[in-house]
Amino acid sequence: MPYTPYGPIVDAHVDTVLDLAAGRRRLGERSPEGHVDLPRLEEAGVGVQVFAHWIEPAYKPHAALVRFMELYDAFLAEVARNADRIAVVTGVDDLQRTLAAGKVAAVVGIEGGEVLHGRLGVLRLLHRLGVRLVGLTWNERNDLADGAGDGRSGGGLSQRGVAVVREMNRLGMVVDVSHLSDAGFYDVLAVSRQPVVASHSNCRALCPHPRNLSDDQIRALAAQGGVMGMNFYARFLRADGPATVDDVVRHIEHVASLVGPEHVGLGSDFDGIGETPQGLEDVTRLPNLIEALLRRNWKEDHLRLVLAENFLRVFRQVWSAGEPAYPAPEEPDVGGPGL
Repeated sequence: MPYTPYGPIVDAHVDTVLDLAAGRRRLGERSPEGHVDLPRLEEAGVGVQVFAHWIEPAYKPHAALVRFMELYDAFLAEVARNADRIAVVTGVDDLQRTLAAGKVAAVVGIEGGEVLHGRLGVLRLLHRLGVRLVGLTWNERNDLADGAGDGRSGGGLSQRGVAVVREMNRLGMVVDVSHLSDAGFYDVLAVSRQPVVASHSNCRALCPHPRNLSDDQIRALAAQGGVMGMNFYARFLRADGPATVDDVVRHIEHVASLVGPEHVGLGSDFDGIGETPQGLEDVTRLPNLIEALLRRNWKEDHLRLVLAENFLRVFRQVWSAGEPAYPAPEEPDVGGPGL
């Protein structure tokens, strides 16, 4: 498929799998509903798409793993139906081959660490199944950490959360700090030996929402080589009034002004948001964002960083550092005796 003049785009977060699993849409067919499907990804020039598997609160905690398996089964079925156009990638070589073939490279992500039930063995099995990015929480507290919507206590990573971050580093899985409480965010940076990502978070200085990152957090993330993906949800872009594509540019430029263009990318949250910016109504409108940046005199090299290369750098670094899941380290698991 043809990519943009600046190469393939990387989007670090969409929630399309929920619609696929519910039978509302098919991945390979253009739909008037939602924001993302294969024809629209191809039209936009998206080469790498992280497909988040969000575990809805109704399934937490006890049915979280089963729910992930249901969602992942539905997603793999859709990938198999369109194997000439999309492939799940689990490593750097996979990624390069898939892009060279002109297919969409699908990265499997999980949004909600409840699926692990606090067990490193489950994490290792999910790695073997192809999962390469995990968000430790959604908005609420779980057994790994406090979420962004439940940070009143000031709690950060639990003992289980620390063990999970360390094992993700060992396996070569990307740690996602979007949705974490502030304390949890800093705990992850203190524990992780690898860069981490905030796959779909914006700037708190421009829009004071707890899901957004403060300037200090952005600096800390960048200092460790991490990347944050700009979320297109209107309420994360501005506190009042309708958002536009120019608001996304404002957030991108704020990050670049703090830490340079090497630490910002795209994490649209398409199919997981109810209100998009004007001019970014679905993935096919991404050229509007490129044009808006060009109007602001963005250099081509910097544009390539934002559109793809920053996230690709982290994926390559983390995945390449991974060790085999088995034999596992000789250490006690952190899960309790029961679920």
